[in-house]
Amino acid sequence: MLEFHLLKELNGRKVKTRFAEHIEPQEVLLDSLAKKKAEQMGIPEMKLETPLSRNVLKAFLLVGAILLGTLFFKSFQLQVIEGKEYSLLSERNKFTFQKIAAQRGVIYDSKGRQLVWNKPSFDLILDKTKLSQDALGEVSGILQKDVRELEQLAAESAFGEVLIARNIPLETLIVLEAKIDDLEGFSIQNNTVRDYRGFWAFSHLIGYMGKINKEEFAKAPDVYTISDWVGRVGLEHSYESVLRKNPGKIRVERDALGNVISQEVSSLPEPGNSLVLWLDAELQEKLREELDQRVRDLGARAGVGVALDPKTGGILAMVSLPDFDASLFQQSAEQATAILQDPREPLFNRVISGKYLTGSTIKPFIASAALQEQIISPQKQIYSSGAIEIPHRYNPEIVYTLRDHAVHGWVDMRKAIAQSSNVYFYTVGGGFGDQKGLGPTKIKEYLNLFGWSEKTGIDLPGEAQGFVPDPAWKRATLGEGWWDGDTYFLSIGQQYLQITPLEVVSAFASIANGGKLMQPRVVKEVVDRDKNILERFEPQVIRENFISPENLEIVRQGMRQAVTGVNSPLASSVALNSLPVSAAAKTGTAELGNDYFNNWVTVFTPYEDPQIVITIMLENVKGVQAAALPVAKEVLQWYFAQE
Repeated sequence: MLEFHLLKELNGRKVKTRFAEHIEPQEVLLDSLAKKKAEQMGIPEMKLETPLSRNVLKAFLLVGAILLGTLFFKSFQLQVIEGKEYSLLSERNKFTFQKIAAQRGVIYDSKGRQLVWNKPSFDLILDKTKLSQDALGEVSGILQKDVRELEQLAAESAFGEVLIARNIPLETLIVLEAKIDDLEGFSIQNNTVRDYRGFWAFSHLIGYMGKINKEEFAKAPDVYTISDWVGRVGLEHSYESVLRKNPGKIRVERDALGNVISQEVSSLPEPGNSLVLWLDAELQEKLREELDQRVRDLGARAGVGVALDPKTGGILAMVSLPDFDASLFQQSAEQATAILQDPREPLFNRVISGKYLTGSTIKPFIASAALQEQIISPQKQIYSSGAIEIPHRYNPEIVYTLRDHAVHGWVDMRKAIAQSSNVYFYTVGGGFGDQKGLGPTKIKEYLNLFGWSEKTGIDLPGEAQGFVPDPAWKRATLGEGWWDGDTYFLSIGQQYLQITPLEVVSAFASIANGGKLMQPRVVKEVVDRDKNILERFEPQVIRENFISPENLEIVRQGMRQAVTGVNSPLASSVALNSLPVSAAAKTGTAELGNDYFNNWVTVFTPYEDPQIVITIMLENVKGVQAAALPVAKEVLQWYFAQE
């Protein structure tokens, strides 16, 4: 900076004047005063600065006024215009809200027996914004968990709050409760866990609970907390919105240091509603007991049992083995993982999701179709010598032999059903000699009418849809034409057919009730905590009158003859004739290869006015035997003894 100084005498004092390229505003103001004084004393003007003009001064005053006005307006805005909003923000900082978990609805069987309870539990929650390594270390010692495991839980959580421990054991809870005020960021939250009757017997029906995930929480943040568990399978899942309702809220007041001053309930929790099932709990337990014993005795891979009311479609019992203990999912991740990774697939509900060859179980439906299409009289007899021989379509020198499981001799339709004659149903299904057969298209049409290859619409998640093959499918999938042998095998439930046990029992129920295909249903009613009925599910007919009552009666008589053995020395189900009520039945054996079979039986009883239809299936049984029949007999013997 260029500068120089002049020293002058002014009233006996030396004044140092500084000249610069840049002059500060305050210097200009001071020089203006100095000029006036110098003129009064007659001293010549020697300075660089000149006084501000009036216009410049006015500009300075205007800027000052604007600044002061802005400050005044902002103060007015904060205190008056937005004062209420900032007051509310301050109130929020002073008050926080905690959710009060709503009691989940429970589940009853048809006779009012409780199947599920809510058991009080306590969870440990961490607020990640207040994470303290000292507190984390202390908690890891109390819980006997590696501190790195807790850090990982916090890091991986999608929530601001982290569920550190659920259903804390009493001895651990006592220690935590004593120290919780000193564990920064940690709090203990009241909750509940599910307790189940019988643990195993109802597992596939009721299902189990699993920890809520980020997506589920985001859909209903007002209903759930991050420590909540939701239904994963079974009724716990399909009726989640019924069983779970809105939580309550507690308003917590804190001082500037975060200490709790007071707590007040601002809204009460809304308890969930409860379910009343068609299920008979004692029948369920008996079915599970008998089926489990039979599976163990035979070394079968799995077992299925399902019973329903043919008049309503209500599920009276449903067992799928292997099963699981639903309570283990609420105890530890290790136990839950063991179930999930079990190679036996205990979580797989074979009743609604398993698809199987039906074997001779199909024959009453083939008979119904043949009668409805009028391709054979029920009195017409067909001779079974133990096999039929089918010449190749293009080379008569090649002959295929299709065997029966016995030599039945002359059989009409009733006897063919009672003794399960393969030759009769080869003939009716595919045609032989001068007897016309249904053919694959008609077979599929009628099986579809009985509900095979379509979902029943049961109120449980995970239902599979069965499959009935036809020529178009084979050509598109396997790149092959449809052979006569394919029709013959389809007529006795072999080869490509895949049907669920639920579809089987539902179809037989339509034979038992006179021709109504009912929608199977587990839940009968929704009730409130005082058991007042909020909703009743009326029986639903899927379709009816697709088979005439007269034709169904002939089929029913054939199934009854299978039990009584009248005119049927090789009747398949005579073991059931000792039941205290009249019964009708049909067995089935599906070949799997290497001398392994799926073994079926379906029974409805009493024959005159059916109250129950039960299907039993044992999977992968070694050798040809009536493996399923004894289970049905024991269960029905017990069931009618109770009444």
